[in-house]
Amino acid sequence: MRSWLSSSTRVLPIGLMLIAMLSVQSGAAVAKGLFPLVGAEGATTLRNGLSALLMVVIWRPWRAKITRKNAGPLLGYGLVLGTMNLTFYMALRTVPLGLAVAIEFVGPLTVAVVQSRRPIDFVWIALAVLGLALLLPLGRLSTGLDPVGVGFALVAAVCWGLYIVLGQRAGAEHGGMMTVAIGSLIAATLVTPFGVAHAGARLVSPAVLPLGLAVAMLSSAIPYSLEMYALTRIPTRIFGVLMSLEPAVGALSGFLINGERLRPLQLLAIAAVMLASIGTVATSRAPKAEPEMLA
Repeated sequence: MRSWLSSSTRVLPIGLMLIAMLSVQSGAAVAKGLFPLVGAEGATTLRNGLSALLMVVIWRPWRAKITRKNAGPLLGYGLVLGTMNLTFYMALRTVPLGLAVAIEFVGPLTVAVVQSRRPIDFVWIALAVLGLALLLPLGRLSTGLDPVGVGFALVAAVCWGLYIVLGQRAGAEHGGMMTVAIGSLIAATLVTPFGVAHAGARLVSPAVLPLGLAVAMLSSAIPYSLEMYALTRIPTRIFGVLMSLEPAVGALSGFLINGERLRPLQLLAIAAVMLASIGTVATSRAPKAEPEMLA
């Protein structure tokens, strides 16, 4: 623990984590700009398909030994990954990026709370519920968000929680990046029919492919590499706290790239979810590193 505290070893991995978060959320914002051209389904296909190709070239997943024992978690991980990405992008059609990330973030937060089950966790649960209550279309508490978009974000949240559980099981057998590579192939296989059915030949048009490659790089290749480097050099507690900044980074990216402005109440909701996540990580007894964010 002490070795990481020196400034020379602390600043670089934390800085890389922040760059990774900016990359992920910038990629989501760029993907949203693709929606008028190929729809959310097409953007998801480009992101998963191109990132899977990059992963195959780099990690050569055919070397992995797949058995009956580890095939189930690996298949489930890939299917959940594809569903998570697709439903998250479907939510982005009508929900601002920062709010969609805040809603989706409830998934890993729930997993962390369930695994801990201590009295202090009820405080963080209450904060997370408050944040959701301020976001979801619940009568007077409603912020005017599209119910369908919120529904997609909630499905993405469930998938993110399952992604963590299945990713840990699959990763224990194959290693982190090999699991991500195989999972990305499965996810691409799942979402590609939706993209082809919606966008067809537009997916390979010269106006779309460069943006699709940018989304794949920003949302997958770059942040995965940076997060893996940081995760091996800083305590998992610090890693978890940094990941809790995702909703704020998403809100900033949505504002700078897509011009999405949030109401004060929506900003308060994001702050509540972030504080709940930070509190959960900071008070946990045995925090574990989560698989990299892919949505």
